[in-house]
Amino acid sequence: MAAPLVHAQLAWLAHPQELADRISNVSSSLWALQWHSWRRAMGLPSDDPLKPNADDMRFADKVWEESPTWDLVKEWYLVLTHHVQDMLYETPGLSQKERRRAAFWWRKWLNAVAPTNFLMTNPVAMQRAIETRGDSLVKGLRNYLDDLHAGNIRMTDPGDFKVGKNLALTAGKVVFRNRLLEVIHYAPSQPRVHQVPVVIVTPWINKFYILDLNPKKSLVRYLLDQGLDVFITSWKNPGEDMRDVRFDDYLTEGIQSLVDTARGVSGAARVHAIGYCIGGTALTTYMAWANRHHTPEDVPVAHCTLFTTLVDFHKPGDIEVFVDEGSIRYLTENMEKKGYLDGAEMASAFRLLRSNSLIWHYVVHGWLYGETPPPFDVLYWNMDTTRMPYAMHAWYLRELYLHNRLIDKDALTVAGEPIDLGRITQPVYAVGAEDDHIAPWRQTFKTLNHLSGPKRFVLSSSGHILGIVNPPVDPPKRHFWVGPARRTDTADGWQGGASHQTGSWWTDWMAWLKPQCGDLVDAPPVATEAFPALADAPGTYVLER
Repeated sequence: MAAPLVHAQLAWLAHPQELADRISNVSSSLWALQWHSWRRAMGLPSDDPLKPNADDMRFADKVWEESPTWDLVKEWYLVLTHHVQDMLYETPGLSQKERRRAAFWWRKWLNAVAPTNFLMTNPVAMQRAIETRGDSLVKGLRNYLDDLHAGNIRMTDPGDFKVGKNLALTAGKVVFRNRLLEVIHYAPSQPRVHQVPVVIVTPWINKFYILDLNPKKSLVRYLLDQGLDVFITSWKNPGEDMRDVRFDDYLTEGIQSLVDTARGVSGAARVHAIGYCIGGTALTTYMAWANRHHTPEDVPVAHCTLFTTLVDFHKPGDIEVFVDEGSIRYLTENMEKKGYLDGAEMASAFRLLRSNSLIWHYVVHGWLYGETPPPFDVLYWNMDTTRMPYAMHAWYLRELYLHNRLIDKDALTVAGEPIDLGRITQPVYAVGAEDDHIAPWRQTFKTLNHLSGPKRFVLSSSGHILGIVNPPVDPPKRHFWVGPARRTDTADGWQGGASHQTGSWWTDWMAWLKPQCGDLVDAPPVATEAFPALADAPGTYVLER
């Protein structure tokens, strides 16, 4: 945190002419704000010199406009915030990355000191306290103590959900288990299914049931209803004993085991593979590995789908503020002591990227307003964190995020094979999300610049989760762009020629996928003699804390 802020201050001091010009601009803006303040103080109408951003809901209550006093509090805060941010983004003599890092940490501090976050500078909280005769403050104190006991600012009440009871309800069996994962084979919902089974590689940063939240949102259930035979990974939540598990092991004992299980149960020669987020990165690496390891006709994955997947980490989004030599050294040393990265640390980092909506919103509504957080399955899943083994995650951070070696031909050797993404010739359907701050869509599009086979890309509205968990509904809630992609396309160039459609991209995906998954055959048994049922879905690993 400290280094980029100090660098920015020293850079401005080393450029006095630019500093003087900037101060002059600030003075002009402050004069306009002062004129606005005088007019509001005298009861005269005056347009706000600066409006909150459209997605900034902190000042949505009418009191921030109608009351001259609170309007001025809001305006002075917004003007200060915008000028500080603008100055940091325009810092002379710094790289663009250093500017973004400095602006990020200043923005976190400015968000923390917003007047809405404190009782005596939040008129809505004070009015509620008066109207409820202090009951909102009593409830807020209780919420604060509950959060303190939980060691987290809760976004929803954990007691409202239980995996296997009102989450992850799709019927199936665990048909394979090793030290890294359980493979769940879901019971077909149709008497006949497409010959090629579907395997889903979920991210091990979170638990798999984001794709099986409830019957209305479940991507798994949707695939089953489309006549597809579905297998999914449920990763082990590692402890200190798994400190030496490597990325190589996640490919050979994880993805390879998933593929082999699906082929063994179904009798199919090949599978369709889906990878989500880091699961997609691992799947892409596996595809490059398999195309080197096998002859073309023996590659066990016929085609694949990638959800919000990065392979080029040059601009990995807001998470870039945590990616530098010093930060990764610090993280690695801490992981080495414990043997893993605690999931709560990862969750805190991601929440920090959107601190207003994912932290301060819950502080204000829970502690100041005394509101109980409403049940929300996606937020419960987000709080149900997992750990990551030291050796695997240290390698992942350094080789991919810091050095960006996955896109360099044969720069990495994984499970004994040099990795060249250009060897991937299988058809690929890739999905990015318009508002994704974890895997920015333009960066996910670059994945297709490194693959050699036929490609189709979808840009979904919404973000990292809701852009993927996007079932068809009537009337449609969302929209998407879709079209074939060439290896030489840029993201913006592709979007200019893509088809814009309303509704869910799932229907377009099925039109692409089902013809490639072969003829309809009788649905296979959920478990077999070679792959017996070890537990009912959702299994045992997903329940581990």
